Formats: sequence, C-alpha cells, structure tokens
Amino acid sequence: MPMAKNHRSDQPSADAVSRLAPGTILDRLAAGPSRASRITHTEHLPPREGRHAVWPDRIRAEVIAAVQACGIAHPWAHQARAAEHALDGDSVVVATGTASGKSLAYLVPVLSTLLDGSEAPNGRGATALYLAPTKALAADQCRSVKELSQPLGTAVRPAVYDGDTPVEEREWVRQYANYVLTNPDMLHRGILPSHARWSSFLRSLKYVVIDECHTYRGVFGSHVAQVLRRLRRLCARYGASPVFLLASATAAQPSVAAGRLTGLPVVEVADDASPRGEVVFALWEPPLTEMQGEKGAPVRRTATAETADLLTDLAVQGVRSVAFVRSRRGAELISVIAQERLAEVDRSLARRVAAYRGGYLPEERRALEQALHSGELLGLAATTALELGIDVSGLDAVVIAGYPGTRASLWQQAGRAGRAGQGALAILVARDDPLDTFLVHHPEALFQQPVESTVLDPDNPYVLAPHLCAAAAELPLTDEDLDLFGPACEELLPQLEAAKLLRRRTKAWHWTRRERAADLTDIRGEGGRPVQVVEAGTGRLLGTVDAGAAHTSVHEGAVHLHQGRTYLVRSLDLEDSVALVEEASPSYSTIARDTTSISILETDTEVPWGDGRLCYGSVEVTNQVVSFLRRRLITGEVLGETKLDLPPRTLRTRAVWWTVTEDQLDAARINPEILGGALHAAEHASIGLLPLFATCDRWDIGGVSIPLHPDTLLPTVFVYDGHPGGAGFAERAFHTAREWLTATREAIASCECDAGCPSCIQSPKCGNGNDPLHKRGAVRLLTVLLRGAPEEKPGERGVQEREEPELEEPEAAQRPVKPPARAPETDPALGPSPAPGGPPAL
Repeated sequence: MPMAKNHRSDQPSADAVSRLAPGTILDRLAAGPSRASRITHTEHLPPREGRHAVWPDRIRAEVIAAVQACGIAHPWAHQARAAEHALDGDSVVVATGTASGKSLAYLVPVLSTLLDGSEAPNGRGATALYLAPTKALAADQCRSVKELSQPLGTAVRPAVYDGDTPVEEREWVRQYANYVLTNPDMLHRGILPSHARWSSFLRSLKYVVIDECHTYRGVFGSHVAQVLRRLRRLCARYGASPVFLLASATAAQPSVAAGRLTGLPVVEVADDASPRGEVVFALWEPPLTEMQGEKGAPVRRTATAETADLLTDLAVQGVRSVAFVRSRRGAELISVIAQERLAEVDRSLARRVAAYRGGYLPEERRALEQALHSGELLGLAATTALELGIDVSGLDAVVIAGYPGTRASLWQQAGRAGRAGQGALAILVARDDPLDTFLVHHPEALFQQPVESTVLDPDNPYVLAPHLCAAAAELPLTDEDLDLFGPACEELLPQLEAAKLLRRRTKAWHWTRRERAADLTDIRGEGGRPVQVVEAGTGRLLGTVDAGAAHTSVHEGAVHLHQGRTYLVRSLDLEDSVALVEEASPSYSTIARDTTSISILETDTEVPWGDGRLCYGSVEVTNQVVSFLRRRLITGEVLGETKLDLPPRTLRTRAVWWTVTEDQLDAARINPEILGGALHAAEHASIGLLPLFATCDRWDIGGVSIPLHPDTLLPTVFVYDGHPGGAGFAERAFHTAREWLTATREAIASCECDAGCPSCIQSPKCGNGNDPLHKRGAVRLLTVLLRGAPEEKPGERGVQEREEPELEEPEAAQRPVKPPARAPETDPALGPSPAPGGPPAL
C-alpha cells in the first residue's frame, strides 16, 4: 500500500517535550527509603515508528477532509486495510494495541457510507449501530463522532441511546438518528423487543460496530453473542444484512473469537502499524510489615496502601496518572488516602485526585470524565469502568493495583498512558496473593507470553434458552431460524415447550407469557435488579450495587464508601432491593465470610491420574454469607466478627475436580490430621494460578475442598465457574490440568514462608478464614497427584515428555487441626437454579 506522511507523529508538541521521561519518573518513585528494593523487574519497550498508507479511493472526499482537519494527514496501514474490508462488505476485527487508532479505522467507512445514504432520494438513508460495553464509552465515542463529523453537517446524526437517555429524546433517536450508540443491555431489553418502532433504522442498517470486543467473554460474552444473533435475525426480516466491524485490544486468535461472537466469518487485521513511544513497565512488590496475619503468617503492606502512596507521589510531581483498582471499595479507599496525604503537602492538590467507579449516578460520572479530559484532575483511582469507559489521552503513568486477571486486560490498562504518542510508565503493584507474587518474580509469564484467547460459549444452554424465548417473543421462531442460534436448539425447544414457555403452532414457536421475555434475562449475570444505596436521614440515592454483590458488600453493618465519604449500612432489604446507610467514620473496613457446599449433578468426562481421577461436569453449589469481619484500615488487623442472617443462594454450573486415594495419601505422607489443611491449601493455590491458563480472574471462579465428599467417597478438590451454566473456565482448567497444577505446586514450594501466607496458600476470599491450611502437605499431595498425570492433556495429543516433580520437602512441626466438613473459597454471584430435570433457569 502506498506510503504517505502522517503529520501526527512528525514533531512532538511542546507539552510532550517538557514531559519527564518514564524512566526518570520511576527513578524518583524509587528514591525513597527501601523503595528501590520493591521493584522486582523493569521491562523497557522501545519506541516504534509508524507505517502510513492512503485511504481507499471509495471513501468520500468530504470524510477525508474532515479527518485531515483533525490533524491526521494519512492513516496508518492497518486503518486503511480495515476500511477496505469494510467497504468490500467483509466483517472485520481490528486487533491492535491501545491508542493505535482503531476508532478511526471503523469510523471512516461508516461516515462515508452514511454520507452516501444521506443523498438517497427517498427514505431515511443508511444507518449504523455502535455497541460499547459501558455507557461511558458510548458517550465518549459520541463526543468524538460529533467533533469529527461536524464539517459533514446534518448528514451524520449521532445519538446515544441508553438507560440515561431522557424519555423525551428517545423518540427523536428512533426516527432521525443514523448513528446510534448504545450497549448490549439496551439492545437486548430496549431495541430488539421494540423492533417494530425501530423498523426504519433496522431496514437501513449497514454497519454494526462492536467496540472493545475482547471484553465479551465468559457468560456475558455468550449472552452478547446470542443478542447479536437476534439482531441479525430481525435485520434479515427487514431486508438488511449489516457488516460487523469489531475493535479489540491485542488478543490471541481475534478472528476466531469475533466469529464466535457474531456467528459470521470475520477477517482479522492485527498488524499494528501505529507508532509507540517508549514504555517502561515496572513490577512492584510491597514490603513485609511487622504485623502477623492469620496463624502468625507474615503480612505484606497492602497493594491498596502502596498504590495510594504512588498516586500521591505522582500527583506531587505533577504527573497525570490513573490507578486501576479491582474493587469499587479499593478505588474509593485509595482516593481517600491519597487526598489526605496530598492535603498535608498542599491543600489544593487534594482536590485534584478522585475516585471513579461503577454505581455512581450519571451526573457524577460525567463530571469526573470532564475533569479528567480538561486536566483538572491529576490523579484518578478507578475500576475497570474507566478502563472501558473513556478515551483518556495525555496520561503519563498508570498504576495497576493487583494483576487484573488477564494479560490482555493488563496491557489494556497499561496502554492508557502514553496515548498521545509520548513515553509512558506502567507499574503493576502486587497484592499479597499467590498469582501476583508468582508474576512479579516470574516476569517472563507477563512479558514473554502471548495474550489469552477469549473464552465464550454461545451454545451454553443456560444462555441459549432465554434468548430463544426472547427471539420467539420478538417474532415467532421458525425452522429456518434455528441454524442461526446453533445446534443446541433442537434439544432445548422441547424442554421450553414442556415448561410452557413456548408453544408450537403450525410451523413456528410462540412466546406464551404476558411478561416480556427479554426482562427475564440479565445478560451480565448480576442476579436481579441492582440494590439502591439510600442515605437514611435524607432519602438521597447515593448509587447502586449489583444484586449478586449485595450479600457481601451492603449487608447490615458493612462499611460502604462513596465519593470519598464513609457510610455504615443500617439495614439491607432484599425484597425491595434497598440498603439504608448513614454517614460514619469507622476506623475499620468489613469483609464478609461465607460457607459453601457442592454436589455433583453429572460427570461429563473423567480420566485416571494414577489411582486418582480428574473429572469435569455439572455441579450445584450452595452458598450462604454467615458473618463479617472488621479489619483495621491499612494493617488489615482483625478486630472482631459479627454473625449475619442472610438466605442461602444456589448455583448450577460447571466444575473440574480431582480425587486422591488412600494409597496416594500414604505416598504423600498425609495423615488424617493434616488432610483437610493440605486439600484446602492446594485448592486456594490452584484457584490463584488458574488465571494464567484460562481467561478469568480469581473472582470469576470458586472452589471447595472436602476430606470425604459424599458423591466421590474420596478426598476431593473442586474448582467451579462462578456463573450459571458455566463460563468455560473450568473446562479450560480440565484441558490444561497438568500444566496448571504443576505451576500451583511450584508456586507453593518456592514461597519463602514457613507455614503458608497470602503469597502462596492463603486466600483473600476464603469462607473459612484460611483455617485449616497445611503448606507442605499441599506440596506433597500435588507432587504425588502429578506423578500419576497422563502424558497427554485430556482430549489432546502430541504433548511433550515432562519431568517428574520430586518429593523432597521436609516435614515441619505442625499443630494438628481438625479437618472441616468443607473448606470453601467462593465469592461468585449465586442465583436461582433450575428445578432438577427442567429447562435452564430464565
């Protein structure tokens, strides 16, 4: 493709010249007492020059002029190639790095087509639909489209259509907007069930843009895949066949994942031709403290406290930064700590740091986004609501508080710095957790491994069944429709008929209920309507909490943080989905504790591992939050425990499990006194390491270990997907079990602690308070189990020879502990399960 000059990268701006180099910023952060020793590894990614091209000659001259007016003389090569495919009618996925111009790659052909359609003598003209995983990203993209298309006049009419859109504006969007920006939830609940009112839009639909498509994984991704199939079906009924344009962060096999998501063949554009400034990526391990945790284990300084310090120091230097935090509470806490410490330096600086998370009211989100865009904010502690929320440019540094679960997400977050082409600093702060500890001491697992494949399963019956009902409610289902939804339809439709959800009349299936079928399915798996957090004294709505998280986060007595203020939960009304709170200043945080039991419903596959067995199948998990701990801020010291009376929740899902026999226990020198602790420790560590092998994080999965399980009659360890019907994580664990459990054994054995710590076998979400645990017993148990592992992966061939792990660990003196009836690690959202033998729950 012809090369041309792109004026974006010729000369850095004066602001870019004056910026500190990322290595200089890191040196300043490491200059304090003992700071340098906290950096375990520094990765330097050199700058990269861009490769230019020219736009396809079919792009309208007005659109090219509008792009040039924004300072972009010519596209990068991957942008021009993607636009060419779009104009050819090929669905295409652009899978290049952050800030590589993916938005422009799909916007240019879309705007050109809309401009062509505006000249049609009759009708509405061409239309396009944009889908984003978050409201904030859709709103941000709408701003960008309006700026870019301003020279095109009224030919391009972009509008956001989501839950925040005022009712009076929605009719205008349906009738006149030709570039509608929304999210999968609104498409599922709002647009598709009301397709008759959207008929003129759907009839003219030329393009469907799916932004950040790598986020559609697991159960959520499976739901979105079926929503897109429903969209394609309705478009076909109106005579349209839109082209799908997908944008993704760098991912393994992006065309395969995009094809599974859309149900269409998708062309891949993954050769990133954009320039990149120098990137310095540091791995940072907080120091050990003098505190002792559970069972006397050494305690590291928390990633929360360490990240708050780094965000404070960066703000003092005037370095624009974002700290990504895994939890809403963590984001709030980091912002509070940073504000307090900045106030000691300069009161005006304290106002330039804030928190950003889901659950805020729309006006709060918009104000924060604007403040970040304008530069009013120097630092932000944010959840992934910002990672996928807005196009942040001009940042100098990103601090990531804890490994985000996948390498793809890690690079997505790190890429938010340096988005104007300048150098960038990224710091991963390790939590006191087996996976984080493993990664900061094994940097090759981050920097020398490809990003993960996206896991989703549109044929999951728990996902497919409600979408068949929703599709039948939109238009009666015919035999011709079934190929679109997949082969599992044949088995599910009779079950749905038997449950009197669908009825067959002549040649089609019809929805039988009065309620809207789409309203019966929450595609994000949040387990019902959100719980409203209301200030008791004033009745003011502070925000919302997902239904699945309510039992653990807004139970009576919980500490709730919102916009830097601390509240205590006075009561939780599950029937009305309301939590009443009152402002307070407790010196502690709270963490819920729960109990879990598990039963095997069906074993799909099992293979011998020596005398033991490795199995995969369906299980039912019953979970109940029973109490909460009060922990002192910063140190994490436990101050007390309070009982709770909350109802149990059940979940039908998929699991991998392994059993061991008496002979294997004898070979591992595991007696009954330490059996429960050894199993429990192996379970915790295996859950902590699974994200290296499946596209998940610790909070996507749960586990239970039992010295004598009633279904297997053997000591058994379960690891299960924390989503109804499964998400593909346990299946991936089954197929990579030898590598997964070998890494688990190595992580435990290589940890320097004596009896177990959060870096190896203690879990941050253990329902039994990390008791009992037996570190050396877990190593010996896994060693014996791995000796019996088959030479081939389950279901695969051609695996290379492996080395036998050695059984060398000396026995340490341990106080005998009584094995528990169950030793769970679980936190996934649990919802209602279907009746035995019945159709999947809706």
